Amino acid sequence: MKLLRRTLIATAALVALSAQAAATVGQPAPDFTLKDTSGKTVRLSDFKGKHVVLEWTNPGCPFVRKHYDSGNMPATQKDATSKGVVWLSINSTEKASSDYLEPAKLMAWKQERKSAPTAVLMDEEGTVGKSYGARTTPHMYIVNPQGMLVYAGGIDSIPSARPADIEKATNYVKVGLAEALAGKPISAATTAPYGCSIKYKSPA
Repeated sequence: MKLLRRTLIATAALVALSAQAAATVGQPAPDFTLKDTSGKTVRLSDFKGKHVVLEWTNPGCPFVRKHYDSGNMPATQKDATSKGVVWLSINSTEKASSDYLEPAKLMAWKQERKSAPTAVLMDEEGTVGKSYGARTTPHMYIVNPQGMLVYAGGIDSIPSARPADIEKATNYVKVGLAEALAGKPISAATTAPYGCSIKYKSPA
């Protein structure tokens, strides 16, 4: 009976966590406040009135490196920001992980690859990542000017770590942004994210 009760409590906790982490397309995007790599405070709500892309990142992940080393992620960022879109790159890797890069090193890695986000944000506690239900690096989201989540999923349609697949894939973020900026609903509003599991801090 005790084991059953414990199992039920654990299940209830998981259900509660899932419910809490259910940032859903068509619903308001969870607001957040994080520090960027230079220590400046950035709030999602500061960008109301603009489209915002959220990109979960981790340079230690081969899937992230595929999109950065090939130039695909920087090109997608530049295409978006040239149209007035805000791009926030978020690192939810916990400090104890071997993949963790301190802010200055993370920024240097991005700059070496000519990355062009509006800001690179540090979420070492994982609070923001969990509030969105972000599972992989990369995991991509688009927030519309009204603060609603209009896209959640992968960067593109071929879940591999091979740079050669980029050309053949549909870039869901690029297509989704083009539709959203034209005032159309996003045709593929939810897709399967792929990449490395986010190295979240374990609950104390």
